[in-house]
Amino acid sequence: MATNTPTIKNRKARYEYHIEETYEAGIVLKGTEVKSLRNGNASLNESFAMLQDGEVWLRDMYIKPYKQGSYANHDERRPRKLLLNKREIAELDKAIDQKGYTLIPLKLYFKKGYAKVLLGIAKGKQKHDKREDIKERDVKRELNRKYKGTYKVNM
Repeated sequence: MATNTPTIKNRKARYEYHIEETYEAGIVLKGTEVKSLRNGNASLNESFAMLQDGEVWLRDMYIKPYKQGSYANHDERRPRKLLLNKREIAELDKAIDQKGYTLIPLKLYFKKGYAKVLLGIAKGKQKHDKREDIKERDVKRELNRKYKGTYKVNM
C-alpha cells in the first residue's frame, strides 16, 4: 500500500534561515494540482506563508500545470490556503509578530493520501552564520571521509 509519491523540499530554507519550530499543515488544492504534485512537478524555493484574516496562505509556490489538464488546469502560482487549528494559527501569529520571524514552507509531502506542508518559523541568517554552516559541513565530510564511514559524525 506504500505509494511512491515524491517529497518536494525547500533546500534553500535551512541554508538561509534558522528554523525555530515546525508545524504540519494541510493544503487546499485543485484536482490538477494534486496530479501534478504526485508527478513531482512543484517548487517551494521562492514561496512563503502569511497570515491574512485569521487564515494562513501559501504564496508563490510553483506547481507546473498538469499535461492532460485541458481547460480545468490551475494557475501556477495562485495563493493556496493552509489548514491549521485555531490554536496553531494563534501560536503562529504570536511567533511571527516578533521582529525578524517569518513562515517558510520546508517540505511538501503526502500523508495518508492528503497533501501536507511542513511550515517552519524562521529567522534569517547573517552571512557569517552561513559561513559557519559551510565550515561545519566540510569538517563533517572530511571526518567521514577520513574514517571511511566507520561512524557518522554528529555535531
